Amino acid sequence: MAIKHIILHQLVGTQDDLCRVLRKAGHSVTQATLSRDLKELGVGRVNTPEGARYVLHAEIEEQKLKSFVGYEIEDIAHNEALIVIRTLPGRAQGVAEIIDGLHHRAILGTIAGDNTIFVTPTSARRISEVIKALKSLMSEEKKVA
Repeated sequence: MAIKHIILHQLVGTQDDLCRVLRKAGHSVTQATLSRDLKELGVGRVNTPEGARYVLHAEIEEQKLKSFVGYEIEDIAHNEALIVIRTLPGRAQGVAEIIDGLHHRAILGTIAGDNTIFVTPTSARRISEVIKALKSLMSEEKKVA
C-alpha cells in the first residue's frame, strides 16, 4: 500500500528514489524486494514531460503506456523464426514489459537489452500475426514498415 500511495502522489523516477522515500516513511526495503514488489503490483516506468516516473498499470495507465510505444520503437524486422525490435536507447525493457503484458497467444516470450528486443512467436507460422499485434500497439503517427 505504501508503494502505491507514493507512486500515486509523488513523482518517483528510479528505484533508488523510491527506496529513499519508503525508508523515510519508516519502511525497511531492499532493492531486490522492491523490484519484486513493483512487478507484483503491476508498476511500470514511463517517460513523461517531467521525466521518467513509475505508474500503476491500471487499464487507463496501460493505454497511456501503449500510446508511447510507437515513439519508442524504431524498427521491427524478422526472419523465419524470430522478430527483432529496435527501440530508442534504454527503452527496450519497458517496451518488452508491455509486450509481455499483452499475454498474446502467439507470443512465447521476449528478451530485452538496452535497445533491442527479441520476440519469439509460439510458431514460425504465427510471425505475421505477432507483427500485426505489435504494430497495433503503435500510435497512428508512427508505423514501422
